[in-house]
Amino acid sequence: MDESRLQGQMNMDLPHDVVKLPSGGKFYANKKSSLKVGYLTAQDENILMSPAMMQDENIIATLLKQKVYEPNFNVDELLDSDVQAILIFLRNTAFGPEYNITSTDPVTKKRFETQLLLDELQTEDPEIEPNERGYFELTLPSSGRKVECKLLNVGEQRDIEKVSNSYPKGMVAPIATKRLEKQIMSLDGDDNKANISIFITQMPIQDSKYIRKMMSKAEPRINLDRQITAPSGEKVDVSINFGVEFFRPFF
Repeated sequence: MDESRLQGQMNMDLPHDVVKLPSGGKFYANKKSSLKVGYLTAQDENILMSPAMMQDENIIATLLKQKVYEPNFNVDELLDSDVQAILIFLRNTAFGPEYNITSTDPVTKKRFETQLLLDELQTEDPEIEPNERGYFELTLPSSGRKVECKLLNVGEQRDIEKVSNSYPKGMVAPIATKRLEKQIMSLDGDDNKANISIFITQMPIQDSKYIRKMMSKAEPRINLDRQITAPSGEKVDVSINFGVEFFRPFF
């Protein structure tokens, strides 16, 4: 049993609430549409203030493993939007929905602060739906091949990031092909990974662009973008970011 699943079983009796997942659970083997998530406690402040948590991915991964109270559920399998929903719940219940964002006035070039409310964020439904296995059936426009593709979870995205970081400066990391290898689950009904890998190395760019476009349409998401008014009256586009500062609003 991995660490994240064990952590969930150990914490089942602690105070928690149920967080509805933007994905609706369509992409998980157990089809869970909501998860039990614990509240941040005084003990969790040790995590939030630890120097080891200065990187965004460290604090997010740690909080997910500590605060998701679901047995037999691996938090690395979560989609981005579901992770965001959990992080918003944790912050709202600990610090309130007020979120201060700093931007620059495009006219005066001066910095200014605006307050947004996290509990007003809306979920956007995907434009296309998966099949019963949680995959998306696509016909590639250039090669004409039929593929089944999946959305990448946070664990798979982390693996791709590790590949990128493992290559020396000046060398090109195979990020695009590694991503496609994780996304494409079958090719013309064949799920042999070796055959899929060979096809990916020969795939026309038009086909790979099409997969990226369709996976963007397939992903449930929380709309994190806002347009605010600067002191000069000009409109400024901003986006809510998750990470260290998201959980340190008053420290």
